[in-house]
Amino acid sequence: MATLQKIRNHGVLLLVIVGAAMLAFILGDFLNSGSSFFNRSRENVGTIAGHDVHYTEYEAAKDQLTDVYKIETGRSDFDEEISAQIRSQVWQMMLMDYSLRAEGKKIGLDVTKDELSQLCIGEHPHELITSRRAFYDETGRFSRDNLVRFLASLEQETDNQEQAANLKQAKSYWLYWENAVRLTYMQEKYITLLQSLVKANSLEARFAFDSRQQTTGIQYVMQNTFAVADSLVKVTNRDLKKLYDERKPLYKQTPNRAIAYVAFDVKPSETDYEAADKLMKQLEQELKTTDDVALVVNTNSDIMYDGRDYSAATIPAEYKDFAFAKGAKAGDVSVLSFENDKYSIARIVETGYSLPDSVCLKAIATQEGQEDVELGWFQATELNKSIAEPAFHGKRGTRFTVAQGLGEQTFEVIDIAPATPKAKVAILERTVTPSSKTYSTTYNAAKQFVVNNNTEELFRNAAAEAGLTVNPQFNLTQNTEKVGELKASRPIVRWAFEAKEGQVSDVFECGNQFIVAVVTETNDGDYRSLESVKAELMAEATNNAKAEYLVKQLKDVTTLEEAAQVLDRPIETIDNLSFGAYRFGNRAGNDPAAIGAAIALDENEVSAPVQGRSAVYLIQGGHKSEVDETTFDAETEKQQLASRVAYTIPYQAITLLQEAADVVDNRYNFQ
Repeated sequence: MATLQKIRNHGVLLLVIVGAAMLAFILGDFLNSGSSFFNRSRENVGTIAGHDVHYTEYEAAKDQLTDVYKIETGRSDFDEEISAQIRSQVWQMMLMDYSLRAEGKKIGLDVTKDELSQLCIGEHPHELITSRRAFYDETGRFSRDNLVRFLASLEQETDNQEQAANLKQAKSYWLYWENAVRLTYMQEKYITLLQSLVKANSLEARFAFDSRQQTTGIQYVMQNTFAVADSLVKVTNRDLKKLYDERKPLYKQTPNRAIAYVAFDVKPSETDYEAADKLMKQLEQELKTTDDVALVVNTNSDIMYDGRDYSAATIPAEYKDFAFAKGAKAGDVSVLSFENDKYSIARIVETGYSLPDSVCLKAIATQEGQEDVELGWFQATELNKSIAEPAFHGKRGTRFTVAQGLGEQTFEVIDIAPATPKAKVAILERTVTPSSKTYSTTYNAAKQFVVNNNTEELFRNAAAEAGLTVNPQFNLTQNTEKVGELKASRPIVRWAFEAKEGQVSDVFECGNQFIVAVVTETNDGDYRSLESVKAELMAEATNNAKAEYLVKQLKDVTTLEEAAQVLDRPIETIDNLSFGAYRFGNRAGNDPAAIGAAIALDENEVSAPVQGRSAVYLIQGGHKSEVDETTFDAETEKQQLASRVAYTIPYQAITLLQEAADVVDNRYNFQ
């Protein structure tokens, strides 16, 4: 009882303690779940039309497109440039996909399953499918049968790891193109819809027709603004600021950086040339005496020996006289040569035999209902080695089977060219490259440059003294893949956005160059600064000031004769000027202000000074004439008006669609 009384006495305190504990528990759970949420948001590559693109989705799309590149190119090793191209293509497809999905949902536009099926495997597949070499037949044309066989092969099951990997890659390949067809057709439908909505009304049609029905002959005096001396006008900062405020929407920007950099090229040193010369002389002796030519060549040469059969027409020109000289025999070695940093030497492995230069092949049908296809004539270098070897060593009527993709193909030798002299030649070529010591020496020189020059001024002065070219690079955004043509230069972009203006970088390795950079501009605002566009504003403001100067000169002028005297310019004439004209005379070019002013004048009426794009005019109206044209056809006029803008719709529509998608691009965090 005493215990219960104590609890009652401290009830309020206990409630506070228990409440605090519960609150801590709830807050802790919220913060933990919130932490997971925030961590996941940091894993988003971006957001498009409300869809968060998670890192795993982005990576999966990159892997899929990489598979496509592997199948399409037959390569599995991609340099940084191709990898950057893949990343960019993936993002562009995602932009298009999710922005179109969002818009399609609003207006009820989609690609149905039946439509997609017809586009992919129907009687007339989409061009994206028919242009895939994976579905070509032996004649180099799209084969729907090959497409059907390819799709059937995707249903296979196998326990073989290599076959399973190939099957997975083939499935990924098909899913990519299926999605690409869907996306492309969705875009085509959307553009077609917009183009069908762009119509000219009857009033516009009548106005366009009437603008061509009346012409006028006018006289005028003009003076180009560039003829006015700069000393006669003055442009103030206030003028520039006013013009900047008027043009500001044109200067919208994404955060960007400008840098300048110098390159320290890694080139072979004298020591490298001496070492290469010594090595090649040793290899020369070894090539003359070895019993294993392939081992010596393939261990040391930039060109691998594959046992190919050369003819006088196919062997590299520099070895023709050596390999096919009278009396040439196996074991002969050419003279060691050196040109353009490359050593080369060759040894005849086999000679004195003959093989045909070309064969005519037929592809044998693999299924019932198919026909054999004659492929034509091929030289050995035009065929894969697996096909060339049995073909060129066979006879007329010989059949052989080779693996192709997920299946096999049987070929028949229809005809074979007469045999000509052949030779097997092992060519050992070796380009002189910088040694690790040379790399180290060049790196140290670049590093010392950084240590001694830690400001932009010192950077530029030191570069000038050392004869190094300072290369500017503007408008680098956070997602810029590389700096100019520098290889593997993405790290420079990342650094530029972490550095301050005027900061000098450490040394970056970009291929065979070491790069040192300095940040020259940091632009983080929503709009380009007045200072950054000052030059173009100054040109426009100066043109306006010169136009105002000319207008003042013509202030009290009432006739063309007076204007000609004041401006020291001749009176010129235009016959048959219409409101629909694109040019004002031969010299002025496209100047709508002058055209509009001239058409509005009555006969013999003199205009006030007219400021055009790059000139000032005084114009006198002339006699107006009616044009003898065909009867007004409203539908024809409407079609012509619509066609003028129809070709711009695809670009404008997609651009505006993506702008409306509220895109957040965080790719720079993952590259």
